[in-house]
Amino acid sequence: MPGFDYKFLEKPKRRFQCPLCSKAMREPVQVSTCGHRFCDTCLQEFLSEGVFKCPEDQLPLDYAKIYPDPELEQQILALPIRCIHSEEGCRWTGQMKQLQGHFSTCAFNVIPCPNRCSVKLTRRDLPDHLQHDCPKRKVKCEFCGSEFTGEAYENHQGVCPQESVYCENKCGARMMRRLLSQHSMAECPKRTQPCKYCGKEFVFDTIQNHQYHCPRFPVQCPNQCGTPNIAREDLANHVKDNCGSALVLCPFKDAGCKHRCPKLAIGRHLEDTTKSHLTMMCNLVGRQRQEILELRREMEELSVSHDGVLIWKLNDYSRKLQEAKLRSNHEFFSPPFYTHRYGYKLQVSAFLNGNGSGEGSHLSVYIRVLPGEYDNLLEWPFSYKVTFSIMDQSDPSLSKPQHITETFNPDPNWKNFQKPSSSRNSLDESTLGFGYPKFISHEEIKKRNYIRDNCIFVKASIEIPQKIMA
Repeated sequence: MPGFDYKFLEKPKRRFQCPLCSKAMREPVQVSTCGHRFCDTCLQEFLSEGVFKCPEDQLPLDYAKIYPDPELEQQILALPIRCIHSEEGCRWTGQMKQLQGHFSTCAFNVIPCPNRCSVKLTRRDLPDHLQHDCPKRKVKCEFCGSEFTGEAYENHQGVCPQESVYCENKCGARMMRRLLSQHSMAECPKRTQPCKYCGKEFVFDTIQNHQYHCPRFPVQCPNQCGTPNIAREDLANHVKDNCGSALVLCPFKDAGCKHRCPKLAIGRHLEDTTKSHLTMMCNLVGRQRQEILELRREMEELSVSHDGVLIWKLNDYSRKLQEAKLRSNHEFFSPPFYTHRYGYKLQVSAFLNGNGSGEGSHLSVYIRVLPGEYDNLLEWPFSYKVTFSIMDQSDPSLSKPQHITETFNPDPNWKNFQKPSSSRNSLDESTLGFGYPKFISHEEIKKRNYIRDNCIFVKASIEIPQKIMA
């Protein structure tokens, strides 16, 4: 009985074990020359490798001297064993030769389905399989009485026209399946139906309520303008843009006009109130101009330098110089700048045609202190070193630039370095700053590239101690 791993009640004696596989010998054969015994299959496999020697004593073997040993085989077949399915629950024990007969009744033995459905299962599971699972079993439909194989019956289930089923829309109705289609299409209160205005699907018993909210449901204009069939969602735009009877505000409402009248009458209102509308617009423009000036001032304040250095570019120098010559003491002002973050606010001014002793012959530069955002936090008078420079714009790769530079320490007694009044603005000409009326002569400014591309650069820097900067 090849093919089984037997479960012996006691371990077989050594003389019953094959020296090659160490198991109880199956179909034992004996080598007559040396008396050693082996499983016939094991010995054939050993000799198939081309080694014709006894596996036990390595003596030469002769096929003609290998014989079956029926007596030993009967002794082995008489050994007591358990069923090979003992771990699965079978309690049978007997002689090895009785195992095959036991298999014909063993509840745990795997057998093919007698209906030839290709399934293999244990004998004890066969009745349940034949009754419920076998696709080739014979089953009769309880609704229509037709007989099917198990496989065909599974396909028939759920489609039998005689089966009693509930409505799929969950309306609670129950009927034979063959009547379900007609019920769902024409009778079911839970069937879906499209709205004839917006086209969306709704449950039949709620579609009437939907029409009270449908965006495409036709409604009448509340102003009784006579326009027919306005979609509910278009009504607001109709009243706002198209309805001639709708009340509208005057187009000059942002300027202050509060008049409201039907849209058709707005033209007459505009004709009758042209003068008052013009006055309103002028007032609005004035307010907006003031707001723009305030915003511009705030923007300029945000753009102010805060590192104590100003490099001021004066464009269109030749035209501005001629303008200064025609207007005595004509002063140009730089953008303001701060000495450091939360520091003093300063401004540089320049007289291109000179001022005081330099008038008509020199460029004069001055610096003055402006009212700043942080004046109440600072020490006064202003006392930090100021350096003026006019920048040489020569190419550094061709010659070393020769900037003109002057430096001074503010006089604490000079009124311009005292804390400025908050009412003084940056363009007050009565507060001339401190500086140099003869900073550079008109002749000297022409000798190098102090003027280039019709512009000059004036630099002002403030020397602030590092501890204050921190």
